[in-house]
Amino acid sequence: MKGYWYLIPVSVTLGVLTKSQMNYWLLGLFLIWILYLYHKQRLGIFPILISLIASLFFTWYIPSPTQLENTAPHLPDKKEHQMTGKIISPIDEKSHSIQFLLKDNSHDNTVQVVYFNGKHNTASTSGRIHSLKYGATCEIKGIMEVPDQPTNPGQFNYRQYLFGQGIHYQIIVNQLSDLKCSGSGYMHRFYKLRDMLTTYVVTNTSESTSAWLSAIVFGDDSFLPKDTIELFRRWSLSHLLAISGLHVGLVLALLYFILIRLLGLTKENAQWTILLFLPIYAVLAGGEPSVIRASAMGFVFIAINKLHMKWSVSDVLSFIFILLVLVDKYIIYHVGFQFSFLVTFGILLSQKWLLQDGFSLFQMLKLSFISQLIILPLYFTYFFTFQPLSILLNMIIVPYFSFFLIPSLFILFILSPIKLIAAILSSLINVLQEYMLAMITYIDNSFSTSLSLGPLPLSITVIYYVIFFLLMKNLHYKNLTKAFGYGILLVAVLVSGAIKPYVSNVGYITMLDIGQGDAFVVELPHRKGVVLIDAGASFSFDSGEPTEKVYTQVIKPYLLSRGINKIDAIFLSHEDTDHNGSLSFIIDEFKVGAIIVSQFYELGKQEIDSLNKLGVELLRLNENTAVTIGGESFTILGPKKDRASSNSNSLVIYGRLGGKGWLFTGDIGVEEEKNILQEFPGLEVDVLKVAHHGSNTSTDDEFIRKLQPEYALISAGKNNRYGHPTQEVIDRLEKYDTTILRTDQDGAVQFRFKKDKEGTFYRQSP
Repeated sequence: MKGYWYLIPVSVTLGVLTKSQMNYWLLGLFLIWILYLYHKQRLGIFPILISLIASLFFTWYIPSPTQLENTAPHLPDKKEHQMTGKIISPIDEKSHSIQFLLKDNSHDNTVQVVYFNGKHNTASTSGRIHSLKYGATCEIKGIMEVPDQPTNPGQFNYRQYLFGQGIHYQIIVNQLSDLKCSGSGYMHRFYKLRDMLTTYVVTNTSESTSAWLSAIVFGDDSFLPKDTIELFRRWSLSHLLAISGLHVGLVLALLYFILIRLLGLTKENAQWTILLFLPIYAVLAGGEPSVIRASAMGFVFIAINKLHMKWSVSDVLSFIFILLVLVDKYIIYHVGFQFSFLVTFGILLSQKWLLQDGFSLFQMLKLSFISQLIILPLYFTYFFTFQPLSILLNMIIVPYFSFFLIPSLFILFILSPIKLIAAILSSLINVLQEYMLAMITYIDNSFSTSLSLGPLPLSITVIYYVIFFLLMKNLHYKNLTKAFGYGILLVAVLVSGAIKPYVSNVGYITMLDIGQGDAFVVELPHRKGVVLIDAGASFSFDSGEPTEKVYTQVIKPYLLSRGINKIDAIFLSHEDTDHNGSLSFIIDEFKVGAIIVSQFYELGKQEIDSLNKLGVELLRLNENTAVTIGGESFTILGPKKDRASSNSNSLVIYGRLGGKGWLFTGDIGVEEEKNILQEFPGLEVDVLKVAHHGSNTSTDDEFIRKLQPEYALISAGKNNRYGHPTQEVIDRLEKYDTTILRTDQDGAVQFRFKKDKEGTFYRQSP
């Protein structure tokens, strides 16, 4: 198998994809490929047999998320449970929660234990927290549940995320007295040491320095501002915040220098010291897959060197892949594991091309290019969007981190007891970090050209990687003409994904489930226009201001998953937060053509100035006027006059889409409904957006009787405190055989249509 160990990780990956996607053609293609290599006498029968056996074994051994969901124990809703088990993870203690994993003794299942809103200020409480240790045996009482499924397209699937880690359910603990733990495991000492070192860093360095020290040295980015983490993610720089091969390599080089040059150890003793250090550092650095992979590779290379064995880098990487998957069969679903191995594999695949120019800026550009290109399909799968200019930005930022920031932070940590030197170095780091962040922020504000495609289909992803492999192969052998051709093909694959909405004759109207609020997204066929009708948000009970939760968890993921970068117009029915609260977040990140409101909509000077600064047109439309977007007409039916109430002054919009008449009513009341019937007696409405979330102040019997809508859409929060929709409204709609679709029961509701042909409604929740 020497030189062919890479076949096993490939076969394992294809087996897992086959199992999770139910696409058996992948294994068929793999079989054809290895038989072709055998026919060409480039592969022996033994590697083929080992690869096939490994594929079958790991396909059986690694459960798919669907299997995990089906094998999770049935739980009565919201019932209190008691269990005994052992803590098998570090304790994640934050200001608002405590979390850890527990191995349940009775079912041998992994459970996530969560305690919210802990205020740790009593002696008994402090004692209970200190009893939470890795390896401790615990008796726990709490509400056991399986996390809800996402109710919107593109929304993060937390249930699948937990299942992908082998976590079957959560137990929510209401009070710390329901946590009774004792004892600890051997690994607790290392996690305790990590906590002590992190506390030492936070206590003895400035807030900014300690945040970067914790992230870079110990793999804990919780002290970094959320805006910084998001900025790095947006520009594909997140790998610099996660301890990876780059960090571990620099740590080993620094440690080797100290051991040999400063402490005078022999090379033999220095290597033994590093072998002992690497497993400990992997734990101290957080134990993420990327640091485990890098530490394991360093360990294996030193070990085989001492044993006078010769293994190729690809064989070592493959061996570690197999070992980690055998130890933890769920690790293959970890995003960090996938990114780490994929980038390393891409670099190995292109190492000869990378080394052709020696050390140079061009080499750094090539390294950045390969690293970004190899993970691109995964990036679209998990984040829906990519910044092409991140390739160039990585070329600038990676050397800065490699040659200054990472070494400086490790040196600062080592020299932190020497206050004067530590203060000088800390000040230098803070100044340069401010300049670095200012530069990235400037680029983000001035040159952001994000490419949003949404997840690529599996078939397109496979084609992408086949072309990528051929591109690297031809670069390796300096067949530049062929390489250029494959590069063009690679771009064509991405372009095909980008233009798909523009060649598709399918349109979508989606009522997003944002809880107690309205948010509709209209996508016209051939992407002729994208329109939002309201963009609500939740609000903070402390300040009364809109929060970004709805935007970041529902609206933004949906838009990006659909490949939407530009919104032609946003209709705002009225000023209430549950209808307009996400507007400021949207216009900050998306290009918006126009905001359309009624003549009575109140906008402050600051809001108007913000729209003008961003180049967003503000349109105030009167009753019985229309605006055309992407060839479709949207007619305003109200308000006719100022009724001195934001709800009553709601913008009422009518349009014909997918062969149906749509009426969006905001939060109007019975009087406004009567006015619409009087002013527009021949109105044909097939789909009614029920006013005010189904409140009994709207949806009068006469209104429904005269309009006779085929469908009624109700946007209401699950178990909301207002009792929406009321039973009266439900009864009225059912009286006239109207099909009711509501977000609190159906999740997001999507209507798919082709041009003027009648479409079909789909529920997100079963």
